[in-house]
Amino acid sequence: MDWRTRLIHSGSKVSREFHSLTTPTYRGSTIAFRSVAEASDGWQQSELGYTYGLYGTPTTLELAARIAELEGARHTFITPGGQAAISLIYLSFCRTGSHVLLPRNAYGPNREFADGVARRCGITVERYDPLVGAKIAELIRDNTALIWCESPGSITMEVQDVPAIVQAAHARGVPAALDNTYAAGVLFDAFSFGVDVSMQALTKYVGGHSDLLLGSVSVGTEEAYQQIGDTARQIGMGASPDDCALALRGLKTLGVRLEALERSTLKVAKWLEQRPEVDRVLHPAFPGCPGHEHWKRDFTGSASLFSILFSPRFTPEQVNDFVDALELFRIGWSWGGVTSLAMAYPGLNRVGEAYRGRIVRLNIGLEDPEDLIADLASALGR
Repeated sequence: MDWRTRLIHSGSKVSREFHSLTTPTYRGSTIAFRSVAEASDGWQQSELGYTYGLYGTPTTLELAARIAELEGARHTFITPGGQAAISLIYLSFCRTGSHVLLPRNAYGPNREFADGVARRCGITVERYDPLVGAKIAELIRDNTALIWCESPGSITMEVQDVPAIVQAAHARGVPAALDNTYAAGVLFDAFSFGVDVSMQALTKYVGGHSDLLLGSVSVGTEEAYQQIGDTARQIGMGASPDDCALALRGLKTLGVRLEALERSTLKVAKWLEQRPEVDRVLHPAFPGCPGHEHWKRDFTGSASLFSILFSPRFTPEQVNDFVDALELFRIGWSWGGVTSLAMAYPGLNRVGEAYRGRIVRLNIGLEDPEDLIADLASALGR
């Protein structure tokens, strides 16, 4: 063969007997079949074998299998990010004319999808009180196609009565989806409570180091498996095997990180609870957090995220100045990594709660908690 051909069709062979403790990173789009009879383009690679790189390489499917094992799911799909996972769930269960119930405290981009793509597609998304519990039955319509839960809620941390909501949903034949990112798929056992679909932003706790973007959609039933899989294929929902390799690495330390984060977060939150500048600490493990009784009943632990509500005597400008004065805490939107983060929400409000201009969300990282407390004390003093 010409040397140019040998660049593509090499005769050199390297032993495959390399047994590493880490999953190899398999990159590839095209799958080479041994015969035309074996060729397939289906997405069900666990049944059909590998068909096309978009549906997952061994690296992607290894991560999916491990997340499914962790959550006790029928199957897990990996997506390019948490928002992609949310979008996939909407598009799998809804069509023009569908009605969806979404808690008012949901993740901001979820609300944006509801007001943007969903509305343009003729899907009606109705906001509901996250603490409504079993009374959500009164909001279910004949065309309700999906009920979302997010527990605890983004920023304001309300813990929902997910079992009661799921029971009401199933009584009317409606699937229930849960954003289970806070619990990392382990602090709240979604499928034991009957949730149909559990999603995570793997960017957060599973990744753990603020260096990847991934999401997961885990399903508990065969019906949900087919609906999610068909939609994922049709909209080209593929994920990078390089990011999946990083997430596989992150999974190995997830247990020790969650334990360390919980200890440090509780210590910092208890210190803030004693400060005269702070009106309330919104942490699921604290009795003053809305829905704390549900956390105590349903969760096996708490994570690194909570919010503080400043006294009404402070102006929104002073609250923003407090965040700007922090040095160890970086100002950023995400959470779940090793670095502590802070973010003010000057425009945020909730029905029945005077949160506007007073609330700051904190993510506690792996720094020494005494150093974080010193940083908070310095910022409060300024």
